[in-house]
Amino acid sequence: MRIASIKASAVMAPLAHPITTAQASIPAAPLVIVDVQTDEDITGTAYIFAYSPMLLRPLTAFLGALAEALKGQSALPGDVDRWATNQFRLLGRQGVVGMALAGLDLALWDARGKRLNQPVCALLGVTPRPIRAYDSQGVFLPGRDEPLIEASLRAGFTALKVKLGFPTLAEDLTALKALRTITGPDHAMMLDFNQCLDAQDAIRRIRAFEDAGIDLTWVEEPVPAEDRAAYRTIGATVATPIQSGENWWHAADAARMLDSTDFAMPDLIKIGGITGWMRAAAMAEAHAVPVSSHLFIEASAHALAATPNAHFLEWLDIAGGLLREPQTLHNGCATARGPGLGLIWDTDKRDHHAA
Repeated sequence: MRIASIKASAVMAPLAHPITTAQASIPAAPLVIVDVQTDEDITGTAYIFAYSPMLLRPLTAFLGALAEALKGQSALPGDVDRWATNQFRLLGRQGVVGMALAGLDLALWDARGKRLNQPVCALLGVTPRPIRAYDSQGVFLPGRDEPLIEASLRAGFTALKVKLGFPTLAEDLTALKALRTITGPDHAMMLDFNQCLDAQDAIRRIRAFEDAGIDLTWVEEPVPAEDRAAYRTIGATVATPIQSGENWWHAADAARMLDSTDFAMPDLIKIGGITGWMRAAAMAEAHAVPVSSHLFIEASAHALAATPNAHFLEWLDIAGGLLREPQTLHNGCATARGPGLGLIWDTDKRDHHAA
Protein backbone atom coordinates (compact mmCIF):
# COMPACT_ATOMS: atom_id res chain seq x y z
CA MET A 1 0.00 0.00 0.00
CA ARG A 2 0.99 3.61 -0.59
CA ILE A 3 -0.21 6.82 0.99
CA ALA A 4 -2.72 8.67 -1.17
CA SER A 5 -3.67 11.40 1.30
CA ILE A 6 -3.56 12.38 4.97
CA LYS A 7 -6.37 14.37 6.56
CA ALA A 8 -6.23 15.90 10.04
CA SER A 9 -9.41 17.06 11.80
CA ALA A 10 -9.54 18.98 15.08
CA VAL A 11 -12.34 18.19 17.54
CA MET A 12 -13.23 18.95 21.14
CA ALA A 13 -14.46 15.57 22.35
CA PRO A 14 -17.04 15.55 25.14
CA LEU A 15 -15.98 13.99 28.45
CA ALA A 16 -18.18 12.33 31.03
CA HIS A 17 -16.25 14.28 33.68
CA PRO A 18 -13.53 16.95 33.41
CA ILE A 19 -9.94 15.72 33.68
CA THR A 20 -8.59 17.46 36.79
CA THR A 21 -5.01 17.57 38.03
CA ALA A 22 -3.21 19.52 40.73
CA GLN A 23 -2.46 22.17 38.09
CA ALA A 24 -5.42 22.30 35.68
CA SER A 25 -8.86 21.12 34.62
CA ILE A 26 -9.70 19.88 31.11
CA PRO A 27 -13.48 20.05 30.50
CA ALA A 28 -13.34 18.59 26.96
CA ALA A 29 -10.62 16.62 25.19
CA PRO A 30 -8.80 18.46 22.38
CA LEU A 31 -8.19 15.73 19.80
CA VAL A 32 -6.76 15.62 16.30
CA ILE A 33 -8.21 12.77 14.26
CA VAL A 34 -5.78 11.43 11.64
CA ASP A 35 -7.18 9.71 8.54
CA VAL A 36 -4.77 8.12 6.07
CA GLN A 37 -6.23 7.19 2.71
CA THR A 38 -4.24 4.57 0.80
CA ASP A 39 -4.04 3.78 -2.90
CA GLU A 40 -6.04 0.61 -2.16
CA ASP A 41 -8.99 2.70 -0.93
CA ILE A 42 -8.39 1.71 2.69
CA THR A 43 -8.53 4.43 5.34
CA GLY A 44 -6.50 4.07 8.50
CA THR A 45 -7.55 6.23 11.43
CA ALA A 46 -6.26 7.22 14.86
CA TYR A 47 -6.35 10.21 17.20
CA ILE A 48 -3.94 12.45 19.07
CA PHE A 49 -4.67 13.99 22.47
CA ALA A 50 -3.38 17.56 22.14
CA TYR A 51 -3.62 18.45 25.87
CA SER A 52 -4.48 22.06 25.01
CA PRO A 53 -6.75 23.55 22.31
CA MET A 54 -3.79 25.81 21.46
CA LEU A 55 -2.04 22.81 19.90
CA LEU A 56 -4.89 21.80 17.59
CA ARG A 57 -3.96 24.22 14.81
CA PRO A 58 -0.17 23.49 14.86
CA LEU A 59 -0.82 19.73 14.80
CA THR A 60 -3.28 19.87 11.91
CA ALA A 61 -0.97 22.23 9.98
CA PHE A 62 2.04 19.97 10.42
CA LEU A 63 0.07 16.88 9.42
CA GLY A 64 -0.93 18.78 6.28
CA ALA A 65 2.75 19.31 5.51
CA LEU A 66 3.42 15.62 6.12
CA ALA A 67 0.63 14.78 3.66
CA GLU A 68 2.44 16.64 0.90
CA ALA A 69 5.81 15.09 1.74
CA LEU A 70 4.54 11.50 2.02
CA LYS A 71 2.06 11.32 -0.85
CA GLY A 72 2.84 8.25 -2.94
CA GLN A 73 5.23 6.83 -0.33
CA SER A 74 4.98 3.41 1.35
CA ALA A 75 2.19 3.08 3.89
CA LEU A 76 4.14 0.60 6.01
CA PRO A 77 4.67 2.08 9.50
CA GLY A 78 8.31 1.00 9.59
CA ASP A 79 9.07 2.70 6.28
CA VAL A 80 7.52 5.97 7.44
CA ASP A 81 9.38 5.72 10.76
CA ARG A 82 12.71 5.37 8.92
CA TRP A 83 11.82 8.32 6.69
CA ALA A 84 10.94 10.46 9.72
CA THR A 85 14.12 9.49 11.58
CA ASN A 86 16.22 10.81 8.69
CA GLN A 87 13.99 13.78 7.85
CA PHE A 88 13.91 15.18 11.39
CA ARG A 89 17.32 14.08 12.67
CA LEU A 90 18.51 17.67 13.19
CA LEU A 91 15.19 19.06 14.46
CA GLY A 92 14.33 16.09 16.67
CA ARG A 93 11.00 14.30 17.06
CA GLN A 94 9.55 15.71 20.26
CA GLY A 95 6.63 18.07 20.80
CA VAL A 96 4.30 18.72 17.88
CA VAL A 97 6.55 16.83 15.47
CA GLY A 98 6.59 13.67 17.57
CA MET A 99 2.88 13.80 18.36
CA ALA A 100 1.92 14.15 14.71
CA LEU A 101 4.25 11.37 13.60
CA ALA A 102 2.95 9.04 16.33
CA GLY A 103 -0.66 9.71 15.32
CA LEU A 104 0.32 8.92 11.75
CA ASP A 105 2.05 5.71 12.88
CA LEU A 106 -1.12 4.56 14.66
CA ALA A 107 -3.26 5.32 11.61
CA LEU A 108 -0.87 3.36 9.37
CA TRP A 109 -1.06 0.35 11.69
CA ASP A 110 -4.85 0.67 11.59
CA ALA A 111 -4.78 0.68 7.78
CA ARG A 112 -2.53 -2.37 7.73
CA GLY A 113 -4.86 -4.25 10.06
CA LYS A 114 -7.89 -3.35 7.95
CA ARG A 115 -6.13 -4.48 4.78
CA LEU A 116 -5.47 -7.89 6.33
CA ASN A 117 -8.80 -7.95 8.23
CA GLN A 118 -6.89 -8.47 11.47
CA PRO A 119 -6.65 -6.59 14.76
CA VAL A 120 -3.38 -4.70 15.10
CA CYS A 121 -2.24 -6.96 17.95
CA ALA A 122 -2.42 -9.92 15.55
CA LEU A 123 0.09 -8.11 13.32
CA LEU A 124 2.33 -8.05 16.40
CA GLY A 125 1.99 -11.81 16.79
CA VAL A 126 -0.69 -12.19 19.47
CA THR A 127 -4.43 -12.60 19.78
CA PRO A 128 -6.57 -10.07 21.70
CA ARG A 129 -6.63 -10.79 25.43
CA PRO A 130 -8.25 -9.11 28.43
CA ILE A 131 -6.02 -6.52 30.10
CA ARG A 132 -6.85 -5.46 33.64
CA ALA A 133 -7.94 -1.84 33.65
CA TYR A 134 -7.93 0.75 36.38
CA ASP A 135 -10.35 3.66 36.48
CA SER A 136 -8.33 6.85 36.10
CA GLN A 137 -9.99 9.77 37.85
CA GLY A 138 -9.04 13.35 38.59
CA VAL A 139 -8.35 15.08 41.88
CA PHE A 140 -10.32 13.40 44.67
CA LEU A 141 -11.96 15.84 47.05
CA PRO A 142 -13.68 14.25 50.07
CA GLY A 143 -17.25 15.38 50.47
CA ARG A 144 -17.60 15.98 46.74
CA ASP A 145 -16.31 13.00 44.75
CA GLU A 146 -17.54 9.93 46.66
CA PRO A 147 -20.28 9.31 44.04
CA LEU A 148 -17.62 9.02 41.32
CA ILE A 149 -15.75 6.37 43.30
CA GLU A 150 -18.94 4.45 44.02
CA ALA A 151 -19.83 4.53 40.31
CA SER A 152 -16.38 3.12 39.52
CA LEU A 153 -16.98 0.20 41.86
CA ARG A 154 -20.39 -0.47 40.31
CA ALA A 155 -18.81 -0.46 36.84
CA GLY A 156 -16.66 -3.44 37.83
CA PHE A 157 -13.25 -1.84 38.25
CA THR A 158 -10.97 -3.58 40.73
CA ALA A 159 -8.36 -0.82 40.59
CA LEU A 160 -8.58 2.95 40.81
CA LYS A 161 -6.24 5.93 40.41
CA VAL A 162 -6.80 9.45 41.69
CA LYS A 163 -4.75 12.62 41.47
CA LEU A 164 -3.61 14.49 44.56
CA GLY A 165 -1.12 17.21 45.39
CA PHE A 166 -3.07 19.43 47.77
CA PRO A 167 -1.13 22.29 49.38
CA THR A 168 -0.59 20.27 52.56
CA LEU A 169 0.26 16.70 53.41
CA ALA A 170 -2.65 16.62 55.85
CA GLU A 171 -5.10 17.26 53.00
CA ASP A 172 -3.60 14.48 50.87
CA LEU A 173 -3.68 12.08 53.81
CA THR A 174 -7.30 12.89 54.62
CA ALA A 175 -8.29 12.28 51.00
CA LEU A 176 -6.50 8.92 50.81
CA LYS A 177 -8.03 7.70 54.05
CA ALA A 178 -11.51 8.66 52.85
CA LEU A 179 -10.87 6.96 49.52
CA ARG A 180 -9.69 3.71 51.12
CA THR A 181 -12.77 3.69 53.33
CA ILE A 182 -14.92 3.59 50.19
CA THR A 183 -12.88 1.07 48.18
CA GLY A 184 -12.03 -1.33 50.98
CA PRO A 185 -8.65 -3.04 51.38
CA ASP A 186 -8.84 -5.36 48.35
CA HIS A 187 -9.17 -2.66 45.70
CA ALA A 188 -5.86 -1.71 44.03
CA MET A 189 -5.30 2.02 44.53
CA MET A 190 -2.87 4.28 42.68
CA LEU A 191 -1.94 7.92 43.23
CA ASP A 192 -0.77 10.46 40.63
CA PHE A 193 0.96 13.69 41.62
CA ASN A 194 1.42 14.94 38.03
CA GLN A 195 4.98 16.14 38.74
CA CYS A 196 3.88 18.75 41.32
CA LEU A 197 6.38 17.95 44.14
CA ASP A 198 10.11 18.08 44.72
CA ALA A 199 12.00 15.00 45.87
CA GLN A 200 12.03 15.81 49.59
CA ASP A 201 8.33 16.64 49.71
CA ALA A 202 7.53 13.49 47.75
CA ILE A 203 9.50 11.36 50.20
CA ARG A 204 7.83 13.09 53.17
CA ARG A 205 4.33 12.48 51.82
CA ILE A 206 4.88 8.91 50.65
CA ARG A 207 6.43 7.95 54.00
CA ALA A 208 3.42 9.46 55.77
CA PHE A 209 1.10 7.35 53.63
CA GLU A 210 3.13 4.26 54.50
CA ASP A 211 3.15 5.11 58.22
CA ALA A 212 -0.64 5.47 58.07
CA GLY A 213 -0.92 1.96 56.63
CA ILE A 214 -2.27 3.12 53.26
CA ASP A 215 -1.26 0.50 50.71
CA LEU A 216 -0.70 2.02 47.25
CA THR A 217 0.01 -0.01 44.11
CA TRP A 218 2.13 2.92 42.93
CA VAL A 219 2.77 6.64 43.25
CA GLU A 220 3.00 8.19 39.80
CA GLU A 221 5.22 11.05 38.67
CA PRO A 222 5.78 12.68 42.07
CA VAL A 223 8.48 14.96 40.58
CA PRO A 224 9.30 16.37 37.13
CA ALA A 225 9.41 13.55 34.61
CA GLU A 226 12.95 14.22 33.38
CA ASP A 227 14.59 14.32 36.85
CA ARG A 228 16.27 10.93 36.83
CA ALA A 229 18.30 11.62 39.97
CA ALA A 230 15.16 12.51 41.95
CA TYR A 231 13.40 9.33 40.86
CA ARG A 232 16.39 7.26 41.91
CA THR A 233 16.52 9.01 45.29
CA ILE A 234 12.80 8.55 45.95
CA GLY A 235 12.86 4.91 44.84
CA ALA A 236 15.76 4.15 47.15
CA THR A 237 14.07 5.81 50.13
CA VAL A 238 10.44 4.68 50.13
CA ALA A 239 8.84 1.24 49.99
CA THR A 240 5.92 2.22 47.73
CA PRO A 241 6.57 1.48 44.03
CA ILE A 242 7.11 4.50 41.77
CA GLN A 243 5.51 4.80 38.34
CA SER A 244 6.71 7.02 35.49
CA GLY A 245 6.88 7.06 31.70
CA GLU A 246 3.91 8.97 30.32
CA ASN A 247 6.24 11.85 29.44
CA TRP A 248 9.03 9.79 27.89
CA TRP A 249 9.76 10.77 24.32
CA HIS A 250 10.63 7.75 22.18
CA ALA A 251 12.78 4.79 23.14
CA ALA A 252 15.74 7.02 24.00
CA ASP A 253 13.96 8.36 27.08
CA ALA A 254 12.94 4.84 28.06
CA ALA A 255 16.56 3.73 27.84
CA ARG A 256 17.64 6.66 30.03
CA MET A 257 14.93 6.34 32.67
CA LEU A 258 14.11 2.65 33.09
CA ASP A 259 16.65 2.11 35.85
CA SER A 260 15.02 4.87 37.92
CA THR A 261 11.45 3.57 38.14
CA ASP A 262 9.63 0.47 39.41
CA PHE A 263 6.91 0.60 36.75
CA ALA A 264 6.74 2.12 33.26
CA MET A 265 3.79 3.83 31.58
CA PRO A 266 4.59 4.81 27.98
CA ASP A 267 2.19 7.14 26.20
CA LEU A 268 1.50 5.95 22.64
CA ILE A 269 1.70 9.45 21.21
CA LYS A 270 4.91 10.46 22.99
CA ILE A 271 6.69 7.11 22.71
CA GLY A 272 6.22 6.98 18.93
CA GLY A 273 3.01 5.09 18.22
CA ILE A 274 2.88 1.29 18.08
CA THR A 275 6.33 1.26 16.46
CA GLY A 276 7.92 3.22 19.31
CA TRP A 277 5.93 1.35 21.96
CA MET A 278 7.31 -2.02 20.91
CA ARG A 279 10.88 -0.72 21.20
CA ALA A 280 10.29 0.75 24.66
CA ALA A 281 8.36 -2.32 25.85
CA ALA A 282 11.24 -4.58 24.84
CA MET A 283 13.61 -2.43 26.90
CA ALA A 284 11.24 -2.56 29.87
CA GLU A 285 11.05 -6.35 29.62
CA ALA A 286 14.85 -6.53 29.64
CA HIS A 287 14.86 -4.44 32.84
CA ALA A 288 12.03 -6.56 34.37
CA VAL A 289 9.88 -3.42 34.64
CA PRO A 290 6.10 -4.01 34.28
CA VAL A 291 4.41 -1.85 31.63
CA SER A 292 1.08 -0.03 31.82
CA SER A 293 -0.54 2.35 29.33
CA HIS A 294 -1.40 6.04 29.35
CA LEU A 295 -4.64 7.16 27.65
CA PHE A 296 -5.70 5.87 24.18
CA ILE A 297 -7.65 2.93 25.57
CA GLU A 298 -8.46 1.44 22.15
CA ALA A 299 -4.90 1.34 20.77
CA SER A 300 -3.39 0.61 24.19
CA ALA A 301 -5.40 -2.62 24.41
CA HIS A 302 -3.53 -3.80 21.30
CA ALA A 303 -0.11 -2.62 22.48
CA LEU A 304 -0.48 -4.21 25.92
CA ALA A 305 -1.72 -7.50 24.44
CA ALA A 306 1.64 -7.72 22.64
CA THR A 307 3.63 -6.73 25.74
CA PRO A 308 4.74 -9.79 27.77
CA ASN A 309 5.18 -7.77 30.97
CA ALA A 310 1.86 -5.91 30.65
CA HIS A 311 0.58 -4.58 33.97
CA PHE A 312 -2.50 -2.30 33.76
CA LEU A 313 -4.48 -0.42 31.13
CA GLU A 314 -5.36 3.11 32.16
CA TRP A 315 -9.09 3.61 31.58
CA LEU A 316 -9.62 7.26 30.71
CA ASP A 317 -11.99 7.39 27.77
CA ILE A 318 -11.27 10.59 25.86
CA ALA A 319 -12.63 9.57 22.44
CA GLY A 320 -15.64 7.38 23.25
CA GLY A 321 -18.04 10.31 22.91
CA LEU A 322 -17.25 10.42 19.19
CA LEU A 323 -17.22 6.69 18.43
CA ARG A 324 -20.07 4.63 17.03
CA GLU A 325 -19.14 1.83 19.45
CA PRO A 326 -16.99 3.01 22.37
CA GLN A 327 -14.50 0.61 23.93
CA THR A 328 -16.16 -1.64 26.50
CA LEU A 329 -15.12 -3.03 29.85
CA HIS A 330 -15.81 -6.64 30.93
CA ASN A 331 -15.03 -7.93 34.40
CA GLY A 332 -12.73 -4.99 34.95
CA CYS A 333 -10.74 -5.72 31.79
CA ALA A 334 -10.44 -4.23 28.29
CA THR A 335 -9.83 -6.35 25.19
CA ALA A 336 -8.50 -5.15 21.84
CA ARG A 337 -10.95 -5.00 18.93
CA GLY A 338 -10.45 -5.03 15.18
CA PRO A 339 -9.98 -4.94 12.36
CA GLY A 340 -7.13 -2.51 12.76
CA LEU A 341 -7.49 -0.55 15.99
CA GLY A 342 -11.27 -1.02 16.03
CA LEU A 343 -12.08 2.70 15.76
CA ILE A 344 -15.30 3.60 13.94
CA TRP A 345 -16.24 7.27 14.17
CA ASP A 346 -19.80 8.55 14.45
CA THR A 347 -19.61 11.12 11.65
CA ASP A 348 -22.49 13.21 13.00
CA LYS A 349 -20.88 13.51 16.45
CA ARG A 350 -17.47 14.12 14.90
CA ASP A 351 -18.85 16.96 12.79
CA HIS A 352 -20.84 18.40 15.68
CA HIS A 353 -17.74 18.66 17.90
CA ALA A 354 -15.38 19.98 15.19
CA ALA A 355 -13.04 22.66 16.48
